[in-house]
Amino acid sequence: MKRLIVSHRTTYRYAESVSFGPHRMMLRPRDSHEMRLISATLTTSLPAEFAWTYDVFGNEVCTGVFTGRASELSIESRLEIERFASAAPTNHLTGGEAPFPVTYSADETIDLGAAMLASADDYPDDLRLWIAGAPKRHPGGARDLLTGLCQEIHGEFAYVTRFEQSTQDPAVTFANRSGACRDFAALFIAAARLLGFGARFVSGYLFDPPPEGGAPILQGAGASHAWADVYLPDIGWIEFDPTNGLVASDRLIRIAAVREPHQAIPIAGSFIGTPTAFIGLWVGVDVEEVEVGRRSS
Repeated sequence: MKRLIVSHRTTYRYAESVSFGPHRMMLRPRDSHEMRLISATLTTSLPAEFAWTYDVFGNEVCTGVFTGRASELSIESRLEIERFASAAPTNHLTGGEAPFPVTYSADETIDLGAAMLASADDYPDDLRLWIAGAPKRHPGGARDLLTGLCQEIHGEFAYVTRFEQSTQDPAVTFANRSGACRDFAALFIAAARLLGFGARFVSGYLFDPPPEGGAPILQGAGASHAWADVYLPDIGWIEFDPTNGLVASDRLIRIAAVREPHQAIPIAGSFIGTPTAFIGLWVGVDVEEVEVGRRSS
């Protein structure tokens, strides 16, 4: 078990004093057997009223309504959590693999619903052939296939930092052989769904402590991170991070799980001012481990 402090600060800057519309924020996780939320604070540079709700997926959502005007707006989330090791992706009844092709029960098929929807007609031939050939490249059961696909994207596609909030179409990521973490997650999910799996998009953070005297070795640290979940019968939801080739890793700190990437934007809002007032934004994420038994200051 690791005790972690997650600090996520977002600052918007403007060329003039502006007012602000409501901001929708997805910054707080829900408790689970893998992660326990010890404390959570949300602070803003302007006075705000917060309303907490759950979205259609059960994720926690905060809507902030701000008072006043400013040329800068800062929003900071601070979490203290305990992250437990993820369960090994094996059948909890037999200890074995899930076979491929995967077979869901009638209830699972209904409940997974849109998490299984995909159309090969939306993709070019080379992408459809790449997905269709995945079972031959990664033979075995469902876990072998998905793990191989995850590591294939990690090994053969180049990670790039993109400052746009939008997610690339999987066809673009495949054609360019490059993308950000959310792009790789979207490509992996598209492939998984076309192969018959229920899959969803996950946003959160990455714990990547640098080795002694060295630099961090994982891609995506220092900002919000994205990966995929795939549902396997009698196993459940399993994490796959194609950016780093991770499977069921306690390095992944989940905040929200949704059907499509645009539903998991950490902060979304508006300002009221001249159209050219917006200068830019800065986002910083820091994840540090603290000693178990010592509360943070």
